[in-house]
Order: sequence, then structure tokens, then C-alpha cells
Amino acid sequence: MEKIMNIENLRRFAYVNDEIVKKPIKGIVIFFVGLGGCSMYDQSNEMGEFYAEKGILFVIPYHNPWAWMNRDTVNFTDEIIDVLFKKHDLPDSTPIVSSGGSMGGLSALVYTVYAKRTPSSCVASCPVCDLPFHFTERPDLPRTLYTAFASYEGKFEDALKSASPLHLADKFPKETEYTIFHCEKDEAVNIDKHSNRLVAAMKENNFNITYYTVPDRGHCDLGEIYDRMYDEKTVEGAGGC
Repeated sequence: MEKIMNIENLRRFAYVNDEIVKKPIKGIVIFFVGLGGCSMYDQSNEMGEFYAEKGILFVIPYHNPWAWMNRDTVNFTDEIIDVLFKKHDLPDSTPIVSSGGSMGGLSALVYTVYAKRTPSSCVASCPVCDLPFHFTERPDLPRTLYTAFASYEGKFEDALKSASPLHLADKFPKETEYTIFHCEKDEAVNIDKHSNRLVAAMKENNFNITYYTVPDRGHCDLGEIYDRMYDEKTVEGAGGC
């Protein structure tokens, strides 16, 4: 199908802070939202202003709230980034940071594998890492995962594995720098079943990965210190200061 996103209609498909970003543009931070996220913004938000001051384009794709970085979501995100590169005449060397938490953390990781322009870094908070296991982890999840992957050919579990960071642990791009945060008291995405296993697998495969476990905090609740570290890693990855 023809691609319909363009400079004029982009804000129907994503939040972008390019009307306020300081020039020259140094890089791009993509923020993938968690499960069920469907907010739209008709004006600049706090995160957009934070990155704009540092010369960084900040993008929130308005993808399906139950997307799970399936192939349609990869293509949707690529199309947004293509429009931004064209609109701002960005060089191919422009760094891209893939970021997010929970489903958005999974999305940030999986996007590095399939993206048209490979992100230079990935920063994820409490990411879902074992998608087949996650199907069984909570009663609210099967409907969302089936919605995302039911159109795939072959076995349903294979479709889940195609967007499961743990099952992609040997396929991540080596040139990407990875940072993962996970809260030790996370009851929505169990740290032992997800990030601990993924990080071990990625280290075994010699990826450039940094891992922070956050004590005494629940799901995606990084707290002041680790929130600041998360922001610093995204800014650093996008070439800001």
C-alpha cells in the first residue's frame, strides 16, 4: 500500500517536538508507550520540551495501543522517521535512540532488530523480554497479544518469538548500545523471568549492555535517581549534552 504520512499530516500519527527544538538537530529519541497507551498531544509536552532544549527531536509514535512491536508497528515507526529525516534534511549519521517502558521497553529493544535505520542506542525500563511467557503472566495479556499477532502465518508461539527480546538475543545489532533498567519489586513484569534472563543472554553474546536493577520499586517506577540516569542515557545517545 502507498505510504500516506507526510510533513503536513505527521501530527496525526505521532507527537513530535520539532516546532520548538533548538537547531541544529543533534539526534532523535523515539519513546514507545506501554500497553494501552493512546494519548495524543495538541501542544508541546514536558518531555518534548526537555529534549528540545538539548537540540533533540522527541517522537512518540501513535501506534496501536496493543502493538507489541509487531511488523505493522515497525513499518509505522519507520515511516514516521522517514518523514522527519526528509523534513529536516538530516544526515544518515543522525543518532537515533529507541526508548520506552514495559511494552514500550520491549518495543524499544525489538525495534533495534527490524528498524530501517538501526538505532545507535536503546534505553528500556522494565521491559517485557520473554513474550511467550508473558502471554501466561497476567489474565489481561492474551487478548492483546492475539490481536497483535493473529494475522501472522504459522504457529502463534513463533509469531510471539519474532517480537520477543529474549528470543532475539543473538540477533540484536552489535553497533547499538543497550541500557536496561528494571525495578526489583515489579509485579507486572517479573524481573527474574524477563530482564535478568535477557541481560545474561546478551552478555553471553558480547553485546554492549549496561544493566541497572532498581531496589524497592514497582513496575516502571524508577524513582528520582534512576529516572535522571534514564534521561541522561537517552540524551547522551542522541548526541545531546
